[in-house]
Amino acid sequence: MRGKLTLEELAEAVAAGTIDTVLVALIDMQGRLMGKRFQAEFFLESGWRETHGCNYLLATDFEMETVPGYAATSWQAGYGDYTMRPDLSTLRVVPWLPGTALVLCDVEDHRTHAEVPHSPRTLLKGQIARLEAMGLRAMMASELEFFLFEQSYAELQAAGYRGLTTLGAYNEDYHIFQTSKEEDVMRAIRTGLNAAGIPVENSKGEASAGQEEINVRYAAALEAADGHVIVKNGCKEIAFAKGRALTFLAKWNDRAAGSSAHVHQSLWTLAGEPAFLDADSGGMSPLMRGFLAGQLAHAEAITYFLAPNINSYKRFAAGTFAPTKAVWSDDNRTAGWRVVGEGSKAIRVECRVGGSDLNPHLTYAALLAAGIDGIERGLELEPEFRGDAYVADAREIPKTLRAALEALDGGAMLRGAFGDAVVEHYLHAGRWEQAEYDRRVTDWEIARGFERA
Repeated sequence: MRGKLTLEELAEAVAAGTIDTVLVALIDMQGRLMGKRFQAEFFLESGWRETHGCNYLLATDFEMETVPGYAATSWQAGYGDYTMRPDLSTLRVVPWLPGTALVLCDVEDHRTHAEVPHSPRTLLKGQIARLEAMGLRAMMASELEFFLFEQSYAELQAAGYRGLTTLGAYNEDYHIFQTSKEEDVMRAIRTGLNAAGIPVENSKGEASAGQEEINVRYAAALEAADGHVIVKNGCKEIAFAKGRALTFLAKWNDRAAGSSAHVHQSLWTLAGEPAFLDADSGGMSPLMRGFLAGQLAHAEAITYFLAPNINSYKRFAAGTFAPTKAVWSDDNRTAGWRVVGEGSKAIRVECRVGGSDLNPHLTYAALLAAGIDGIERGLELEPEFRGDAYVADAREIPKTLRAALEALDGGAMLRGAFGDAVVEHYLHAGRWEQAEYDRRVTDWEIARGFERA
């Protein structure tokens, strides 16, 4: 049994004894799968229609802290339920978990059954609907990078995340022999995801020891974002089963490269024609130029959704292939936005700003909203940047989470696209992250100042 399932095919598999468990999951603010394991018979009886989960699932931090101050939910409001509505188009086998299937859910208000506006999946669906009203469809893909370690998660946790040893000792960018040493894990990841109906194109070594990249074929925006979260969860589960650990932290070590999630984007007509291609010149169509101009115009305001954590900003460093300037260029990896595929139907925009810790539904939604604004307002694309963007006097990507939150707060575009309440919800999440960091004493501070201060 491979890939996507219909409800009827699931019933046949349950009757045959090959599937006994169904994971029913929503996507939280951090881009993680949160939900329940259903006995498959009960899922077929009624669980496929709906289930319920506490509404704090869209109001917690990485540590599942019940963060105070959200308008959407609180202790005073009693932390009630959301309705989790399975999207049966996402139903699939999970080959690396015995006897298991998975379905993703939309999140609805328990009483009105309206979709919860700050749910990541709802936000992305809203921007997709705006494009469809314009006669357009977004196709997207994200290149995901991560670091693979010799130790298990339990071993690293017990050691206080000290003494981490990457599975590989030197730069392995495109390096076949070095990545052969990691193939026990990486082959299981590629074949497992592919068998789950997520079409993996390839994996490769990246620019630091133990760094990997997994590439999945482009798809319609919602399918691509759903696939992204399943890839991350699957990579962790497969590594865990192999006694290894991996991390999607944007910057795990200041001496190593950061890990990115470059997002490739193109728009197509509903008839299947490439809307980004100028048929006469082979270059960018006026629509593509407006789309890219919109993303650049709102680069600062959307950065929070590309870099949502304190650690995200440690990745932005010159000479590391992570961008520092919000400029566009043709096939130039020092720029924040890169145009690739010119002269073909594959012409597209690659946004290189996002790190591997991003939530794809929120990232895709923010990028599409900015691009739509550029198209609707007929924004003119600034001249192409050429050269080394790291040393250029050009528009900068916010250097800190605090700066990104200020830009988000002051921007009108996302408030119009998402709604004020949604923007305030995510501003609160970001401010909590900043406040939690601000009150912590780090190892660096102690080592630097313990004796010298």
